[in-house]
Amino acid sequence: MNNKFVLESLASDLKRVALGFHRGSNTMVQRFLDEALNRKEEVKVDQVAPYIKSLLKKLNKKTNSDEALMYSTLIQNYTQSKKF
Repeated sequence: MNNKFVLESLASDLKRVALGFHRGSNTMVQRFLDEALNRKEEVKVDQVAPYIKSLLKKLNKKTNSDEALMYSTLIQNYTQSKKF
């Protein structure tokens, strides 16, 4: 699958994680965090910038609301500024 598509989907899933935390919906958080972690495995890390690689390494099951929103924004900005 195209790396840009995978990263954009990952950003979207992380944004939903942050929204789930905000709404207090643990079911939503767990579902989209699982999706985000699955997407993380699909990313071709040899084709992304070093700061995205380190960001992906930090993404795990213990990610909180603020981290999820920050990661989402950083990944989304990366996909919009980079030519794939």
